[in-house]
Amino acid sequence: MVPLPVIRGVTSNSVTVTIAYQVVPGSEAAFHSWAWGVLGASARQSGFLGGGVLVGGEMESHVIYRFGSEASARIWEESEELARWSDRGVRFAHETGRRSVRDSKMWFDSQSPTVSAPSPPPKWKLWFVNMSAVFPPVLLFNLSVLPYLGSLNPLVRTLLLCLAVTAIVTWILMPRLQRFFKKWLYPPLQALRGRHKRRAAPG
Repeated sequence: MVPLPVIRGVTSNSVTVTIAYQVVPGSEAAFHSWAWGVLGASARQSGFLGGGVLVGGEMESHVIYRFGSEASARIWEESEELARWSDRGVRFAHETGRRSVRDSKMWFDSQSPTVSAPSPPPKWKLWFVNMSAVFPPVLLFNLSVLPYLGSLNPLVRTLLLCLAVTAIVTWILMPRLQRFFKKWLYPPLQALRGRHKRRAAPG
């Protein structure tokens, strides 16, 4: 998805909405894709002026968008399309706060520089993380369980292997590996987070 630029233009009736989210650990990438999907949908609405995403890691993350008027912002916020997007997002993020500011050029410029989505990790990095998650349970299953299943049909044996490995990878290994390798997988995101921390620190 092409990142949406933050538009600096502002009218006397414009409104900037900032929504804070607490992201479920290990779901940062999913939240990031979802948030830019929300902004992509809002960009098709009348009155949309721009927006951005700030992924905060352990801190709260934020989705920011601006409309030309409170009325146009309200139409979007009460739309069925946004409701559908919100239903998708509850799996990996929980809304913790919302702030609306009218005629907010100064506040918006100081808090939210132009934000572009960090590029996806290279495929070889994703391959490495996936292999790190899949190899240990496959090895363990082959050494400790499969010798006792030799009498089973190969289809059943393979099904049991897949069920066990995917469960271990999905709920145990992958969330921990994503957190462990986060800085390595998403260095642009970490740089953005560092700038956000410095900007939020008292001067």
